[in-house]
Amino acid sequence: MELSKFCYSSLVFLISGIVLPAVVVAVGINYGQIANNLPSPDDVVPLVRSIGASRVKLYDADPKVLRAFANTGVEFIVGLGNEYLSKMRDPDKALAWVKANVQAHLPDTNITCIIVGNEILTFNDTSLNDNLLPAMQGVHAVLVNLGLDKQVSVTTAHSLAILETSYPPSAGAFRQDLIECITPILNFNVKTGSPFLINAYPFFAYKANPKQVPIDFVLFQPNQGVVDPDTNLHYDNMLFAQIDAVYSALASLGFKKIPVQISETGWPSKGDEDETGATIENAKKYNGNLIKLMSQKRGTPMRPNSDLNIYVFALFNENMKPGPTSERNYGLFKPDGTPAYPLGFSGIEVSSNTTTPGYGGNVSVTQPATSSTGYLSISSATERLGSRGILSCVWLSWIALALRS
Repeated sequence: MELSKFCYSSLVFLISGIVLPAVVVAVGINYGQIANNLPSPDDVVPLVRSIGASRVKLYDADPKVLRAFANTGVEFIVGLGNEYLSKMRDPDKALAWVKANVQAHLPDTNITCIIVGNEILTFNDTSLNDNLLPAMQGVHAVLVNLGLDKQVSVTTAHSLAILETSYPPSAGAFRQDLIECITPILNFNVKTGSPFLINAYPFFAYKANPKQVPIDFVLFQPNQGVVDPDTNLHYDNMLFAQIDAVYSALASLGFKKIPVQISETGWPSKGDEDETGATIENAKKYNGNLIKLMSQKRGTPMRPNSDLNIYVFALFNENMKPGPTSERNYGLFKPDGTPAYPLGFSGIEVSSNTTTPGYGGNVSVTQPATSSTGYLSISSATERLGSRGILSCVWLSWIALALRS
């Protein structure tokens, strides 16, 4: 079926034998472009529609993408790269960036949020840490002056590595050395009404300890689950436990009402020999089951009535990402527009570009040339964690004992 003739309102997903109306599934998708063979943004529009995605997250503010999605109704999060944080302390440079990358595309393109920096607090870079909040404040001040602050929010995305404790979920707590940085950012979130974003990858927990972490628990497959001994809440998947650990960490600092969104989560379909679990079958189960959960409007055990605002990583396999093989194989689609593995939706054959990654142009404050440097490698977050690992040994032991007792 030609997607140009496809009736979007009647689109359905067929995932693992279950039919889900796409209009019910508010799928969010990360659209990264660290590749030299991706289709043009104009060709990506029907592809996004084919998976029922109503929200797209960029790692920059590529004007070609934003123009291509004009008048589609798709909500966009745009990114301001880590390398531009210090410049946003200058009101004139912040104004220039917002005018060129946000205001210029409104109202035709539905930009609803700006993410300032990606996983800054776990880079252990004092300069980046010091510039993060002032950059967020500078961008927000510009939005206020332009009368856009009610339409466009400002926040930042964090790695799950900001947690010191995540076991059980009710005991979730932030790293002590980061509380001084996190607290004023949380105050900013409350003051401006912006969400708290977290990147969470159960894959890394399984990859690090495949003998201790049951695969069904991380893939949303049927399993007996675990019970938090402090709350008696039952968890049947790791992602929900991770999300609730974040809610607990927020509550421990007095922030009980900030909405949490998962800005990245996914599973690679291919990996190196030491990347246990990086297979097509596991990627299909993880993302397929995740989309099913999102369609059920099911919250976490701790927040059962809160919608799951989740952005799947990622739209495409990106052939120029550094790091292990898994880094280049998180996509739902191959660069030619065909599905990387069957999830029940059809792709669309497109001609790939051979241009450099990002969207080119002069490297300036108003128009970054490539995606945020903070996004280059997901797996580098594990290296930044050092001895902490993705999950502590106690957390892993809790899961293993509870699931295998």
